[in-house]
Amino acid sequence: MTKTGSKGRVVVGMSGGVDSSVTAWLLKQQGYDVLGLFMKNWEDDDDSEYCSSRQDWLDAASVADVIGVDIEAVNFAAEYKDRVFADFLREYSAGRTPNPDVLCNAEIKFKAFLDHAMTLGAEYIATGHYARVRRVSANGGDSFQLLKAVDHTKDQSYFLHRLNQKQLERTLFPLGEIAKTEVRRIAESLQLPNAAKKDSTGICFIGERPFREFLNRYLPTKPGPIKTPEGVMVGKHQGLAFYTLGQRKGLGIGGVKGRQKDDGTSDAWFSARKDLASNTLYVVQGHDHPWLLSTTLQAQDVSWVAGEPPEAGAYAAKTRYRQPDANCVLGDLTADGFSLSFSESQWAVTPGQSAVLYLGDVCLGGGIIV
Repeated sequence: MTKTGSKGRVVVGMSGGVDSSVTAWLLKQQGYDVLGLFMKNWEDDDDSEYCSSRQDWLDAASVADVIGVDIEAVNFAAEYKDRVFADFLREYSAGRTPNPDVLCNAEIKFKAFLDHAMTLGAEYIATGHYARVRRVSANGGDSFQLLKAVDHTKDQSYFLHRLNQKQLERTLFPLGEIAKTEVRRIAESLQLPNAAKKDSTGICFIGERPFREFLNRYLPTKPGPIKTPEGVMVGKHQGLAFYTLGQRKGLGIGGVKGRQKDDGTSDAWFSARKDLASNTLYVVQGHDHPWLLSTTLQAQDVSWVAGEPPEAGAYAAKTRYRQPDANCVLGDLTADGFSLSFSESQWAVTPGQSAVLYLGDVCLGGGIIV
């Protein structure tokens, strides 16, 4: 039940981290009736050194106590396995490199979590993401735009580009308006127990663990040749699923010299192509090898924030999260796909990753690179 005099009930996804903790405090300060919800999304080897959900729950509960809000835990592990992890394995099996954070946001944090929050009487949900929502009133109705965060160095709109109008209408992102340094300062001034906690750097089911070792438990290894573009075999791979385009470390061919530079040293090797039919991994030398550069891409499985595609024309796009916006032209629009042409070559455009489109600070949506 919403407290009298409040701006409405908001259920905040509290992960035990600093960002979601400060989010809950800010919304309480703004006059909302705040309820914290801790999501447990993974149960396999949950007691391992790599997945710290027990400690995260203790941190979230401690913070809720300090800022004076109620908190409860909810288990979405079954939904996560069905909707996110199964897709993650399918994509890797097909030789692509998926981004599970994008799918987790669309299917768990802003679907299963939102549905659950509504049963608790919430009018809104909130998370510690760095992004903004803007309401636009026109023609007698309202629509909602997804915007980059004010702190562009922390902006997470790339991971949120599959959110739709109904989800954005119910979502608050208080951190979108402030800098990360200010979030840390607030946490310290409130003496939150997790004020000095490091930001998490991965999805829980992988965490900091050796990635290949983790995938090995779920996907069969299928070794095959590593070849140069000229067809020269320079090593053996452990299975195409374990490599991503542009990968430099962990190829296992460090001792192979290949082409020499003028000073007698050799350019680094990078994975550049996967041939599933022959189970071959192709590697090239040099960061700027033509096989690593693309001026066009095709994307499918599209999702547009407005519910309909933008018009063909000039925009900016990201083909990976930590990348500056690249000028591009959107074309070949169909119900489930589009093409992008870039004015400058893009490095290691990777099938399975998301191509996300922007018009200034407005995130328009995107699709999966094929």
